[in-house]
Amino acid sequence: MAEKNMKEKEKHAPENREQDIIDSENTAPQTPELSQEETELEKLRAELEESKDKYLRKVAEFENAKRRNAKERIELIQTAGKEVITDLLDVLDDCDRAQKQLESSNDPGEIKEGVLLVFNKLRSILQAKGLKPMETLNQEFNPDLHEAITEIPTPKEELKNKVIDEIMKGYYLNDKIIRYAKVVVGK
Repeated sequence: MAEKNMKEKEKHAPENREQDIIDSENTAPQTPELSQEETELEKLRAELEESKDKYLRKVAEFENAKRRNAKERIELIQTAGKEVITDLLDVLDDCDRAQKQLESSNDPGEIKEGVLLVFNKLRSILQAKGLKPMETLNQEFNPDLHEAITEIPTPKEELKNKVIDEIMKGYYLNDKIIRYAKVVVGK
């Protein structure tokens, strides 16, 4: 019986060997392919993590820049008038001196001269900062520049729809209107 079993094994041995070869061929190539796929997957995961990290850093950088910008804007608004106020302190000092002069002097000529000097100094400082008065008298009425307070009949035809009187001056700051002129218009 033992011989029979051996003979049968020998008969089936070539088949077994072929099956072993096929099995080894199937498993051998799968292992390198699988490890290559795993390597590619790991690379993709690493790239994804790197991209996420870059994205989070950019978002954080953007948020920090927004906060910094808001803080700088608030500081700018709070100190925007500092330079103008500092320059106007000289005019305020002149006003204080003029007030003392008014209290102690009886000469109206000196008082008038001192007050005019203070006014001129104030105007020159404001002009240096970009303030410019509007020229409105005898100009054609323009609703983009003027605010009509009233209309009055004119004795002359050429004064119709023109500014006859200026109630309150209009001003430009660096060529941008900051106050419209309040005027009387002829009809």
